[in-house]
Amino acid sequence: MPVYEYICPENGQTVEVIHPMSESVKTWGRLCELAEIPMGNTPGTSPVQKLIFLPGISTPAGDVKLKEMGFTKLVKRDTGVYENVTASRDESRYMNAGDASTMPNLKGKISD
Repeated sequence: MPVYEYICPENGQTVEVIHPMSESVKTWGRLCELAEIPMGNTPGTSPVQKLIFLPGISTPAGDVKLKEMGFTKLVKRDTGVYENVTASRDESRYMNAGDASTMPNLKGKISD
C-alpha cells in the first residue's frame, strides 16, 4: 500500500500514514485513527490536506558504482566459478570454489 503525508492546517502537524488508494482521508480524527496516534486538543472534524511529495525510488547501481562504494559483486559463470566484476588490481578476476587465493580481499574493502 502507498504511503501518504497529510497536514492539518489547524495544528500544523504533518503525519505519514499507509492506506489504500481507494480511501479518502478528510479529517484529523480519521487520520489519527489510521496512523494510530492520539488526536490531542485538535477536534476530530478538523480538515486535513494531502501533501504531494516525491516517492523514494531505488535505482540499481552499476558495477563501477558498487566498486566505488566498496562492495564486491560476484557473478556465477560456471559450477564453482564466479567472476568478480568489481575486482581491484590486486584481486583475482575469477574466484574458484576451494581456491583461497582467488577469494576477494574483503578485509581491504571493509573499514570503520
